[in-house]
Amino acid sequence: MGRKVTIAAATLNQWALDFEGNRDRILQSILEAKEMGATFRTGPELEITGYSCEDHFYESDTFLHSWEVLLDLLTSPLSKDILVDVGMPVMHKNVCYNCRVIFLNQKILLIRPKLMTCDEGNYRESRWFSWWKKIREVEDYYLPRMISIVTNQEVVPFGDAVIATQDTCIGFEICEELWNPMSSHIGMALDGVEIICNSSGSYTELRKAYVTVDLVKSATLKAKGCYVFSNLRGCDGQRVYFNGCSCIALNGEIVSRSKQFSLEDVEITVATIDLEEIRTQRNHARSMAHMSSGSPSYIRVHADFSLCPPNDTTLSCSLPLEWHYLKPEEEIAQGPACWLWDYLRRSGQGGFFLPLSGGVDSSSTALIVYSMCKMVTKYVQVGDSKVLNDVRRICGSPDYVPKSANDLCNHILVTCYMGTENSSTETKERATQLAAAIGSYHMGITIDTAVAACLQVFTFVTGHFPKYESKGGCARQNLALQNIQARLRMVFSYLFAQLILWTRNRPGGLLVLGSANVDESLRGYMTKYDCSSADVNPIGGISKTDLRRFLHFCRQKFSIPIIEDIIKAPPTAELEPLNEGKLAQTDEEDMGMTYAELSVYGRLRKMHHCGPYSMYCKLVQTWSSDFTPEEVAEKVKHFFRCYAINRHKMTVITPAYHTESYSPDDNRFDLRPFLYRANWSWQFRAIDKQKEIFEKSRKIDTNSTFKKSIKCRAAVPV
Repeated sequence: MGRKVTIAAATLNQWALDFEGNRDRILQSILEAKEMGATFRTGPELEITGYSCEDHFYESDTFLHSWEVLLDLLTSPLSKDILVDVGMPVMHKNVCYNCRVIFLNQKILLIRPKLMTCDEGNYRESRWFSWWKKIREVEDYYLPRMISIVTNQEVVPFGDAVIATQDTCIGFEICEELWNPMSSHIGMALDGVEIICNSSGSYTELRKAYVTVDLVKSATLKAKGCYVFSNLRGCDGQRVYFNGCSCIALNGEIVSRSKQFSLEDVEITVATIDLEEIRTQRNHARSMAHMSSGSPSYIRVHADFSLCPPNDTTLSCSLPLEWHYLKPEEEIAQGPACWLWDYLRRSGQGGFFLPLSGGVDSSSTALIVYSMCKMVTKYVQVGDSKVLNDVRRICGSPDYVPKSANDLCNHILVTCYMGTENSSTETKERATQLAAAIGSYHMGITIDTAVAACLQVFTFVTGHFPKYESKGGCARQNLALQNIQARLRMVFSYLFAQLILWTRNRPGGLLVLGSANVDESLRGYMTKYDCSSADVNPIGGISKTDLRRFLHFCRQKFSIPIIEDIIKAPPTAELEPLNEGKLAQTDEEDMGMTYAELSVYGRLRKMHHCGPYSMYCKLVQTWSSDFTPEEVAEKVKHFFRCYAINRHKMTVITPAYHTESYSPDDNRFDLRPFLYRANWSWQFRAIDKQKEIFEKSRKIDTNSTFKKSIKCRAAVPV
């Protein structure tokens, strides 16, 4: 009787619509799984097409090319004598489903559609896919002619079924089905399914890696069994970075896992498990055994194949391991760096251009690129030929081998300090020292001449010359003078990004990096089409608070002393005249709120779904020790006024690495209007009414406390 099986979960860095590359990575994963002794291989969600095809799932080409790739997989010698589970879209009766296709030796055993789609956060699955609602039912699926010629099958089962091999039974879930409260893995376990696979496209957010791990462990804690979680990794054409962290759990404990962040396109997670451990644990759980005796059955598709090899008693079983989670600052150092690497190597560009101001945000962006260079150099040094080939192609040099992270950084990162008469010597010095520490190709320029030229044109046409508020101008003039500096920086960024490699005798251009953090985007504290407008923004989903933590981490990790000065410096746009050479402008003073307060507003607005009134009701209690009800009301009103006035800026926000669950990104994540009634008249009146109630309540409580204290003092003998 067979009892030990080796199972493989593939972690793949797929790319939307890259059918050739996706096919090759799947084949490589099958090869590596077999080399590691696995007789069953499962992979991530929609691995044939890539997850983020979005409206391309409406195109018949997408389905055609998916079947063509599947044909290559079926006929490849690598797929011989291994049970393979791959993900692709399938149209059944004119309805599109997100499916798993399970095949063995050129025979398709089952097409299993997704039972529950995901439609929150960055997910919009029901826009393209329907649920399969016929639980524990299958129908005949008529195969395309190109497939049936090879498999000699006209129809195959399509629906909610499981695979029964000679020695065990395998069931399937797809991504959201693990998260849903009505997960089918419990029903499958009660029906004797011993191995349950989940193919996922789960993306990373800071501090969220534990969620998937806990779900995978709990899936087998109550019902026992083996749970195989296979996830995508990398940037497949969108703002998100798929999380990796594929893992295999047995009876409530993780026995094998993949890395969270990595430059590897293919990583195989394998585990050898003893099926008898599942059987004895389930039989020992008497309440489960009694429930199983009356559990409805799944349709079993039989496979004349044994997962257990001969003499399997010689195999060593995988042992439980402890999962060590990365700290948020480590996630920032690695996640956006891997995302940038994927974006750079797939964009066909020669590197990055970054306006470096010497502040927290642009310095964090530069250090993320430096962290990327550290990772890339490490992979090159251990002999990863794929990474080295990408480096040479990006740098335009067929013989180049990076000597160090600083050497690579000098090749692929150009930084530029764009000063004006309003810039301080301190920020320029910080930018220069940081660039020297990481090795970027650095320049310092002054753009006052360009600013003056723009103002001369305006004065020539209108006869008016605008002034700063500190020099007698009005607020409108003051804002316009700040904005022209910021927008010209964007113009110069793209000019240098397109031509600087030409001056260095290298082909191609550079991607312009933005460096506006998530809190500034939420508040709208940026100039539309200034240097926050860029090609990509690695910190656009990260809060100011987390960026400061990241800088502290980099100070220790990379031993760069100047980071200490960057952290201590007050955030400033440096767009208004200096006062006797000193800063006269700070971000928090300009915004009328702190970055810490902004994070609170963001989480309440997005994660807790608060409008102005409900946000006030929550904050008037949580901030009661620091602010009066009237002060809280003014803070909430000020935030929503600013949010309404500036929301339009989110329609053109730079595509940013997604990592914060309160991101205001209008493009995918935060689907709210961009034109608001800025005075929020109805909502603010509701706040004012509630404020009066709270204030009356406070007065009553104060009087009551005072009277009680008088009585107490009177009762004390003198």
